[in-house]
Amino acid sequence: MIKRIKVLLVLVLSFSTILALALPAAYTDDVHYKINTQRLAVSNDKSIEVLELFMYTCPHCYHLEPEVDDWKSSMDDNVTFSQVPAVFSLRQVPFARAFYAAESLGYMEKLHPLFFEAIHEDGLQLSTEKQILDYVASQGIERQTFEKMMKSFAVKTKVKKATAVTKKSGITGVPAFVINGQYHTSVPMAGGVEQLFSVVDFLIGHSSD
Repeated sequence: MIKRIKVLLVLVLSFSTILALALPAAYTDDVHYKINTQRLAVSNDKSIEVLELFMYTCPHCYHLEPEVDDWKSSMDDNVTFSQVPAVFSLRQVPFARAFYAAESLGYMEKLHPLFFEAIHEDGLQLSTEKQILDYVASQGIERQTFEKMMKSFAVKTKVKKATAVTKKSGITGVPAFVINGQYHTSVPMAGGVEQLFSVVDFLIGHSSD
């Protein structure tokens, strides 16, 4: 009888351990993430949308890029990911326009890492539209074409939307992640880079349509 009880206890403890490992980590609102006071619109109702708000001048955003790429490779099919240039003030507008101009002209894959490297590796000052255009031209891209796109109505509309997302999301710094328009989190809130993507995955699992 005693032997049976011991065996039963072992089985119960083993099951409890397996169950604990299977359950997601418990993350808390106002500690590891925040619920957006105003839910943001999402571009696709059939998937869960994750946005990374970033700035090219932010060293933390630059160093997080490889981690973002690793996490993207593990995303489920029902998750879409986009990067959004954060616009807190007029100072961020030139680079936001450059981001969307590069996207529209098909230069994103080339210019996105180069903008980061130019600032954080080469020490270039790229804070004005002229400085950005000079740099873009130095990379073999037709300056007038890029400038025209930066000033286009389509790009201005996207920058306006990025500004609204930055404001309405309630974020106070970058990099920050907005999950399905409902939640936002960041490295400091999550408790570190490693924990960040665990929190993002947790919030994806708790997002509703």
